[in-house]
Amino acid sequence: MGYFFYALLGLAVGGLINLLADDLPERRRPGLPRCPNCGQVYRPVYWLGVARRLVGGGRCPACEAPERWRPVLVELGTALIFGLLWARYGQLSAGLVATSLFFAIFVLILVTDMEHRLILHAVTFPATILAFAASFFTINPRSALLGAAIGFVFFYLIYLLGGAVFGAGAMGFGDVTLSTFIGAAAGFPLVVVALLTGILAGGVITSGLLLLGRRRLRSKVPYGPFLIIGAAIALLWGDQIIAWYLH
Repeated sequence: MGYFFYALLGLAVGGLINLLADDLPERRRPGLPRCPNCGQVYRPVYWLGVARRLVGGGRCPACEAPERWRPVLVELGTALIFGLLWARYGQLSAGLVATSLFFAIFVLILVTDMEHRLILHAVTFPATILAFAASFFTINPRSALLGAAIGFVFFYLIYLLGGAVFGAGAMGFGDVTLSTFIGAAAGFPLVVVALLTGILAGGVITSGLLLLGRRRLRSKVPYGPFLIIGAAIALLWGDQIIAWYLH
């Protein structure tokens, strides 16, 4: 039952993520869910994308515009993530709450980066502070601070190198702030697993896109999703990966 109710919580969090993903990139103060086509605020029964799909037939009740699939995918995906996190931790704990918050932020960053090529400082800065505060109840603050420092320095150097080799804009500074947040969330030494896994994932996937002709050598590819893949792996299996490597 805990799995089910925590998944329902994830569904509601997914609705909040959708709201923030719509409002923050437009520099709007987050308000009530509204139709992106006509701007009409939804009634509470339509606040979730899943509800709009099931009850409203996938159309805005005001203007009849077709509903996007992204809200549904985000809500169901976040519900699945929360359910899996409950299965991993088995009970309500500080680790479960902190990791759930981190993953919710990852989903928000993933959406804004994929849709707008934006990793917003309005998200990563508070998230880093939140991760440091959570470290008092999960990992220790020294580990979080060291992880954040490693994440910042490592990707700031890559940011400078990318700009020198490929020109301005080769990598956004949002990737630097995201890696700082990941470092604070994972701590040391898991930040090393997160960054190396993210770089490996980026290299493999980008190489595949180049071979398939879906990207050119100088095409800009959002790097945030790769960092998030590395962070997720580190938070869930980082200790096992380090143990395997050491032994």
